[in-house]
Amino acid sequence: MADSNVQVAEPEVQVTTQQQAQKAKPKRQPRYNVVLWDDSEHTFDYVIRMLQELFGHALDRARAMANTVDSEGKVICLTTTLEHAELKRDQIHAYGRDPLASKCSGSMSATIEPLR
Repeated sequence: MADSNVQVAEPEVQVTTQQQAQKAKPKRQPRYNVVLWDDSEHTFDYVIRMLQELFGHALDRARAMANTVDSEGKVICLTTTLEHAELKRDQIHAYGRDPLASKCSGSMSATIEPLR
């Protein structure tokens, strides 16, 4: 005796074309460099402390970056998304003056540049 209410499940067939696979991949956001610019108003200690506090760089890396900004006029602090780069640039601008430098009038200068 056969049961007329029994249903047989058909296996689902998923057709994936190359175009569908490409759509499934998330697009990478463009990357931007946070660039710190040299000036003659801030001390090495200020630059090192700022790089450690704002970017989490280790002491050795922060010292190397301070030397680079002094010798080359700029240094890339971080490469990240636009929104994060804007935040880090703004944090540099808001970091304040160098208490160890009497002629210091404010924060250091930073910009963001698209990664090439």
